[in-house]
Formats: sequence, C-alpha cells, structure tokens
Amino acid sequence: MRAVAVIDGEHYPPVVRDAIAGLPYDVVAAYLAGGSEKLRGGAEDYGVPLVRELADALAFDPDVVVDLSDEPVLGPRERFALASRVLARGVPYVGADFRLEPPELEPVDVPSLAVIGTGKRVGKTAVTGHAARLLSRDRSVVVVAMGRGGPPEPELVETRPTLAELVARSRRGAHAASDHLETAALTGVTTVGCWRCGGGLAGAPALSNVAAGVELALESSPDLLLFDGSGAALPPVDADARVLVVPAHQSPDVATGYLNTYRILVSDVVVLTMCEAGSGHEDLRGALERVKPLPVIATVLRPRPLGDVTGRRVAFFTTAPEQAHAPLAAHLRGVHGAADVVVSGNLADRAALRAELERADVELFLVELKAAAIDVVAEAALARGLETLLVEEEVRPLAGEPDLDGHLRALADAAALEPTVRG
Repeated sequence: MRAVAVIDGEHYPPVVRDAIAGLPYDVVAAYLAGGSEKLRGGAEDYGVPLVRELADALAFDPDVVVDLSDEPVLGPRERFALASRVLARGVPYVGADFRLEPPELEPVDVPSLAVIGTGKRVGKTAVTGHAARLLSRDRSVVVVAMGRGGPPEPELVETRPTLAELVARSRRGAHAASDHLETAALTGVTTVGCWRCGGGLAGAPALSNVAAGVELALESSPDLLLFDGSGAALPPVDADARVLVVPAHQSPDVATGYLNTYRILVSDVVVLTMCEAGSGHEDLRGALERVKPLPVIATVLRPRPLGDVTGRRVAFFTTAPEQAHAPLAAHLRGVHGAADVVVSGNLADRAALRAELERADVELFLVELKAAAIDVVAEAALARGLETLLVEEEVRPLAGEPDLDGHLRALADAAALEPTVRG
C-alpha cells in the first residue's frame, strides 16, 4: 500500500526517518505538519520526498495516511481537522492507536441528493420534505429515508398514510412515526423506508438495508433519488450532492469540530435551522465558512397544521427545544389563527408527555409525526374524543439569506448532468 507519513519538526529527524523505514507500507512522501524544535535549517533527510502542504501530499495518491506526529503540533482538534480532510479524499487515516476509515459509499445509478446532519432532531426531515415538495414539481422524485425505527425490510409508500392507518400500524406493534412515514404523509412524494443501526465518527452506519432500499426505489424509475440521513449518520451512498443541516443551538466547537469537519467538507450547502433571535447563528455561520466556503442559509422552522385551527384551543406536541416554543406558539396564533396554544417539547419523553396530555385543557391536538406522536398523542386524543392534526415543519429562510430553493434546484439540475455511469 502506498502511504504518506504525517510528521513534525518536534521529533528528531533520524528518529522519524527510522520510523518511516519501519512502516509496513510503501511510503511515497512525508507531510511536515508543523513544528521546528528539532530541525536544523532544512537539510533534514527523511528518506522520502518532503512536502509542506497536505494537498501536495495527497497528490501522491496514497492508499493510507499514517500519522507519526504528536502534541503539540497535532492536538486533538488539529488531528481531527487533518483526519477529516484526508477522509474527504476517500483515504484512511491511521495512527499509533487508531484507524479512521472514510464511510463506504455505494454508487447510485440515477441523479441523487442527500440531506445529512450533525446530530439528531436538527431538522433534516423538514429539509428533506421541503426539497421533496420543491423538486417533485418538475421531476419524478423518490425519497429514501434511513432511520433507527425503520422497517425490517425496505418499505415503499406511494400514497399519503392517514392518521387512522398510522394508528392501526402502531397497534400492530410497528413503529408508526418513522421518517419515511412522516415524509410520505406530509409531502405525498413516493418514499422508501430503511433502517440503520449504529453510527461511526464520520457517519458510517454499522449496519443498514439502504442498498436494498435503493433497489426498491429504482423500480419506480425516478428522475432523482433524495436521501434522508439519520442522526449524524450518512446514507451509505455516493450521492451527487449533499445538504448539511446544522442546528443554531449547537456549539461551533461541535458543529465544526471532531469529524463534523468531514461532514462539512463533503457537503455543498449548509442549512442552519432554528435560527431564532439570540440563537448565535451568526457565530456558527462564521465557523462553518472557515472550514469550507460554501453557501450557509439561516432558517427557522415553523409549524403548518394539515387542517384548520382557526379560533381553537390547541396543544402542539413537538421535539423542538424550549427556546423555540414561544415563536412556535406565536406563529400558530398569528398565522394560523389558533385562539390559544400550549406547546410541549416532550414528544420524545413518553412519561413526561403522558403527564402533559392529562393536564391539557384543549380542543385539538397538533403533533409532529415523530417519536410518540401516534402511540401516545393520537391514542390519547382518541380516548378523549379529540381530533388530532399532523403538523409539518416549514423551512423558512431568514430575510436576506441566500435562496434555498434556488440552491436545491441547482444541485438537482447539476446531478442530472452527471455522466450516466456513476461512482
């Protein structure tokens, strides 16, 4: 295997030269990552060509990059940043006691776009739904959703599932709030549901049935496959483009650090969600743009009930963080005409949710199709004789932000221009 060694000037050059010679690889170059304490003016001989830029090192087309550096040149932050750039080139990054592999991404035979994220409950499915509605206006789109609650075999959903059908599904013991069901119910776009288990640092699932889901999706002869990631896990496909979803409340150190740097590097557009006043999204935008100069679009998520709530007292059950509850309630009152709104953020906490349901003195339940939406909220409404309406999360860019729809269309159009033979 061809290897590039990462070295530093804090090690005595003869030590590094002997270490390189002892590696079980064909070392074709050494990348000097920094440091100068042990260097003597550039006359050092490492036995291989020496380069001072990572791009120059990767130009040697290595099969692996081997880290022979250490503190203080490469601390944890710097090492993850370097590893991310190597992984983004599809090359493994190994060190004394670790090995980081780039996620294995299978080629896709049709144009494709993936929506990925830096964590759970960041708004990926809302962005996927927005893209599905937009792009299906002038092309055939199939969404392939990957979730921790996905079906054991890939499931094709070609019509909008009704609330009654979701309740029946739940009573049979199946998960009735999977992301593919949410997308199908809220957009009407054909959707395939898949499962995954586990997620690596760079986003590779430990196991999934996405490959079989792609085969099922291709039976519909779509013009575009739209992939919905799960948590921080990436769909294991070599999509033509990626949209990265990052929540405004996530620390810049987390959103751009560790192997989230990799996620930024392999993406084409960033959608910042939950950018409420005081969220600090401006600082987060700057941190993202320093990793890679790509479009960053600040947005808010706003509820749109799939039915009329005018003049009614409602309880809205969501997974949104508490700081977003007041804007959500104001939106339901001001835009949709609800008379009074109670917001609960405990949709993923069944015990707290049941306690709130018992106290809710309202006429109507509104619920996102997530977590305990069906087995707890919809069932509680049926027991009390109340109506339940599903709610979609509208993705609304802030004033003055880049054109989200324009960027999504451009990515889909560019994917359609890719060669027929992919991967």
